Amino acid sequence: MGIRFTVLASGSTGNATIVQTDEATILVDAGLSAKKLEGLMKERGVSGQDIDGIFVTHEHSDHIKGLGAFARKHDLPVYANEATWHALDKHVGQIADQKRFIVPTGGIVEFGELRVESYPISHDAAEPVGYCFQDGDYKLSLVTDLGYVSDKVKRAVEDSDVMVLESNHDIGMLRMGRYPWNIKRRILSDIGHLSNEAAGEAVCELMTDRTKRVYLAHLSLDHNLMELARVTVNSIMEDHGIFFKRDECFLNHTYHDRPTPWDEVRKK
Repeated sequence: MGIRFTVLASGSTGNATIVQTDEATILVDAGLSAKKLEGLMKERGVSGQDIDGIFVTHEHSDHIKGLGAFARKHDLPVYANEATWHALDKHVGQIADQKRFIVPTGGIVEFGELRVESYPISHDAAEPVGYCFQDGDYKLSLVTDLGYVSDKVKRAVEDSDVMVLESNHDIGMLRMGRYPWNIKRRILSDIGHLSNEAAGEAVCELMTDRTKRVYLAHLSLDHNLMELARVTVNSIMEDHGIFFKRDECFLNHTYHDRPTPWDEVRKK
């Protein structure tokens, strides 16, 4: 089967992604209530009992809201780096010691042939990370919640077949929006979130001949629109001489309230 995945939800109201191979089913983040998570998973034919582990990117509530309750209900192991664990403890309640796994940033966890590797990102959290998943020759990279695309990010996600990439806000909409200026400044900073324009530049930098699809993720409900994000990213790609036919579906949507269809990373 290679790797397949579904983004259960993406955005400031909650984030969660399922990554699956023949040998393992992984949940990345649990930023919705346990009940909501189970409902979204059921839509894709997955239950809590199918999960082999939860990997945490960072401790913000839209990534860990349901983590404690979901992990305890299904007796699941949870993986995070040490700084993130320290930041998590006051938010997620009791998780048994034997279910707490410390994975240093840059560390690798293997589930059969599936390799899960974290890499450092720039965000206003204790020690935030992204994750890459590899099974044989196939590679999926989750690239969200970062203020800019560093050289370390570029090296980590190099040669990805599929990327889930943050396209959080339209700069004009954010500047004119209702948020206080200090929050706007944080979002726009190097420890904030990628704009549509930054996402477009990132696609041009990160994609290789192997890259088949990019999912635009973590869109702001207040300061972005999916079609605007897609058009902006596509326009920047075309400015760099990168063109795709409409039926090739290179740029794909994610949603804050429903899961994406299953996607097989090996699929052309």
